[in-house]
Amino acid sequence: MGKFIIKKILGLIPMLFVITFIIYLGLELTPGDAVSHMISPELLSSMDPAKLDEIRAAYGLNDPFILRYLKWIGEILRGNFGYSISSGVPIIDMIKELLPATLELAVAALLISTILGSVLGLFSAIRRGTFTENLLTVAGMIGVSIPQFFFGMVCILIFSLKLGWLPVGGRMMPGRTAFIDRYQYLILPALVLGISLTAGVMRYARSSMLDTMNAEYIRTARSKGLPEWKINLVHGFRVALTPVVVLIGFRLPTLIGGAVVIETIFRWPGIGSAFATAVRSQNYPLVMMIALITVTAVLLSSFIVDIFTALLDPRVKLD
Repeated sequence: MGKFIIKKILGLIPMLFVITFIIYLGLELTPGDAVSHMISPELLSSMDPAKLDEIRAAYGLNDPFILRYLKWIGEILRGNFGYSISSGVPIIDMIKELLPATLELAVAALLISTILGSVLGLFSAIRRGTFTENLLTVAGMIGVSIPQFFFGMVCILIFSLKLGWLPVGGRMMPGRTAFIDRYQYLILPALVLGISLTAGVMRYARSSMLDTMNAEYIRTARSKGLPEWKINLVHGFRVALTPVVVLIGFRLPTLIGGAVVIETIFRWPGIGSAFATAVRSQNYPLVMMIALITVTAVLLSSFIVDIFTALLDPRVKLD
């Protein structure tokens, strides 16, 4: 176990360099720069080129691409995460403000999709070949096919505008920070994001449970006369959860930086919406910091998933 942990941690370092370099390169190839987004088009067309070049130099945008990337890496290693080009606010302060909102939404959506998807997947596998299983399969296909933005807008139209049960968007009322005062703002975006993820979890759980039900040890448990519910829940579902855990482990870090659509529709002040805004304005220090957080979380989740997989399934060994 110790050898595996050391090997895995050492392998994360070059992967971080490669992935962040690719992201930085992609941002570099995007037309324009941060300065062109900061200045209005009318002022930009009339500005003295020398003055414009001076502003770009102040932000280090005139340096060669590879030099800017190496400087960014050096500052990160020294614990300096830089400043937002558009607002001048320290990026670490922005992350501290945005991350709790994103984690709140991601965890709530992940809990909804995990519980609902696992239960429906188990039920679908047990009821294989029946009308119920066919109905759940069709529902899962529809859930995978419906775009999140469309589903979100429909829910806003029904539950917010028509029925008036839930707020249209935002995270809280001004001056109210307690969860009990703002939970109603979380319900709709968490449900939309969670239900949109449920179909994938259900399909994984169903497929895994079907494979498990045909295993030798399941047939042995049946031959011993154990109750069917005990065979399915205790002996089968525990092993069937392995691919579901893998899926969940990779979804949480991607949700941290990837819930862009939901955060934008519901005006949720999280990292996803900030990332989309930063990309449009080419605010590369903020883009790179959010990308670094997301990539690090994905790589660490891969490491944690490997360990949990071995704990859930005795057949899996860590080398």
